[in-house]
Amino acid sequence: MLIIMQNTASKKYKLVSRQCHPEDTLVKINKNVIFGGKKAIIIAGPCAIESKKQLLDIAKMVKKMGADMLRGGAYKPRTSPYSFQGMGEKALKMMQEVGREAGIPIVSEIISIADMDSFQKYVDMIQIGSRNMHNFDLLQRVATLGKPILLKRGMAATMEEFLLAAEYILNRGNPNVVLCERGIRTFETSSRNTLDLNTLALIQKESHLPIIADPSHSAGRYDLVLPLSRAALAAGASGLIIEVHNNPKEALSDGEQSLNFNTFKSLMQTL
Repeated sequence: MLIIMQNTASKKYKLVSRQCHPEDTLVKINKNVIFGGKKAIIIAGPCAIESKKQLLDIAKMVKKMGADMLRGGAYKPRTSPYSFQGMGEKALKMMQEVGREAGIPIVSEIISIADMDSFQKYVDMIQIGSRNMHNFDLLQRVATLGKPILLKRGMAATMEEFLLAAEYILNRGNPNVVLCERGIRTFETSSRNTLDLNTLALIQKESHLPIIADPSHSAGRYDLVLPLSRAALAAGASGLIIEVHNNPKEALSDGEQSLNFNTFKSLMQTL
């Protein structure tokens, strides 16, 4: 008993810990999409929304192949200021219309508190990207919207830092957090990032929150997405978020790591 009490006291993250909440948390998007349950949830779609027709074509196809949610970037925090930055609120409106037409819930990334009203209005789930995992003001403010949140791990964040970021959200009264391991930056340069299966597995022991994997950003190349997806699910991930584009060679963002329809179909059949 003494050891348990000491371990509890040593945890900086309280609300996300299994010592606080032993049972797995289920994050419900709708009656058919529940993270943390027996079914692995597959999120698929383009890195960036380029047009309504493009998004609708992708949405219908990925849903037909078994995807549970549609992803799409309206605001893109890019390393270079000259890269495509997204279409903003216009893209969020398109996404809502496409989601309703295709019958699939949607998730998109927020990068500024100035856009909170738009995200409250248009999306089913709000993504906090890797670059904003440490943006504690954004985390706390978005938490107050009450929507489910997909929190991606920072590219150089430790497990403790990752869980403490989630703690900011739960501490503001929002328990509906899905964690996402998206690869960390290491000395290895042969791929974009390194998928950290150690942390993915360890978080399942440390935290009650569901965790999914992002093989697309981990790999940085489409031909590694399938084996990394299989590895993540084997390690206990509650789902995957995968970039899919109708024509990856012409994509305005991250085409080299996006699957086309044929490769996504093959992945879904394999999984």
